[in-house]
Amino acid sequence: MADEFRIEKDSLGEVRVPTGAYWGAQTQRAIHNFPITGLRPYPAFVWSMTLIKRAAAEVNRDLGLFKDKEAGGRAIKGNDMAAAIIQAGDEILGGKFADQFVVDPIQAGAGTSHNMNINEVMANRANEILGFGLDEKGKPVSPNDHVNMAQSTNDTIPTAIRLGALWRLDELLATLERLAAELTAKSHEFDGIVKSGRTHLQDAVPVRLGQEFGAYARAVERDADKIREAAEGLRRLGIGGTATGTGLNAHPEYHQRMVDVLSRLSGLELHESDNLFESMQSMADPVHFSGALRTLAQDLTRIANDFRLLASGPTTGLDEIRLPPVQPGSSIMPGKVNPVMAEMLNMAMFQVMGNDLTVMLAGQAGQLELNVMMPIIAFNLFQSMDVIINSVNAFIDFCLVGLTANAEKATGWLAKNAILVTALNPVIGYLKGAEVAKEALATNRTVREVVIEKGYLTPEDADKLLDVSALTEGGIQGVAAGG
Repeated sequence: MADEFRIEKDSLGEVRVPTGAYWGAQTQRAIHNFPITGLRPYPAFVWSMTLIKRAAAEVNRDLGLFKDKEAGGRAIKGNDMAAAIIQAGDEILGGKFADQFVVDPIQAGAGTSHNMNINEVMANRANEILGFGLDEKGKPVSPNDHVNMAQSTNDTIPTAIRLGALWRLDELLATLERLAAELTAKSHEFDGIVKSGRTHLQDAVPVRLGQEFGAYARAVERDADKIREAAEGLRRLGIGGTATGTGLNAHPEYHQRMVDVLSRLSGLELHESDNLFESMQSMADPVHFSGALRTLAQDLTRIANDFRLLASGPTTGLDEIRLPPVQPGSSIMPGKVNPVMAEMLNMAMFQVMGNDLTVMLAGQAGQLELNVMMPIIAFNLFQSMDVIINSVNAFIDFCLVGLTANAEKATGWLAKNAILVTALNPVIGYLKGAEVAKEALATNRTVREVVIEKGYLTPEDADKLLDVSALTEGGIQGVAAGG
């Protein structure tokens, strides 16, 4: 057992840590205390926290706050410790040591365990860079005094939530742009197919299949705009507030310098907070951003449901579109193919909507100077972005790109649609129209046949007024434009 563990210490005493682990005592306690989900932090949360630590080392070095230290019989310069922390941070940002971030998303309030996991890994790697082994006593770089210098969990975690969401924002928006573009392409491809519109799941006046898909594309574009707008609030960082917003233990220039360095390192447009207390107390900006993701999710759910309806059958449903057959649909019914990608998108978006509820509940649970529910906000927000990006890309690749229209079935349903009589209201009136519709349905004839038989219209006028393509362009039938 001596070969499998080393002893690390924190303020509560000694803890056995696996020999090869870069984390320390507080992380090990968290592993023991929070065996909740079996999950680990999202890469966005590791990246954003690491970036903060790396930036802080640079800022505190430039402010002259790293002091020389004796360790292991050696004189270690403060700037060398800062350089080692920066190098450790750069390595983690480059993808190394990903297996060392192990704290369950449901953990100690505020996120101290996650913060210390980052601090300990970076400190131990920095010590290694300086020539000190993981099990060596008297290592110079401290997780708290050096990696966490001028910081608190209370200002780093809310900052990390903002940075982590912004880190994947462009990827998310690019995914939605791709979805909108593919839907737009389908709208052009299907624009010549006139079909029966439906309201209340009942027959309605004609629309073009391309118009339906064009509306889907525009909804996605508008949802992307909402996400982009909501993300603007995330750019305001409260780093430097430390424990309660006062900035205790941080240099007076620390806040502004941190925002500048984080902007440079991340390539993101970031701003100073106008109130460090509010930035720590309130999770309103992440909640607002999550709400924008939920709005997208409900639209994508609606679109997926429409795909399932339009593809229903094929022999006993609408069958107006055909979805690519990506896998067998039944373990007992041979030949059955289900709309699995649309169903997948439904489930993914349900997860996003559920995540938003968790974020909202956690957001309102803050008390006085701190919201202690930040870890679950971070996890759900990052998961929502991950789920949206992955599910939408899969939906595009395995459903939307290969989707085709069944023009014969669509136009066939339209030919039987007695609601076409609506176009005749300006000429024959609503009551006569209702009479025609009822008789057409009862006798299984077309509106054209009935209206001519009753002498309400000549064949020539009926053909002109019932031109289904013209009906999809709106206007008043039988009345000249401007007349």
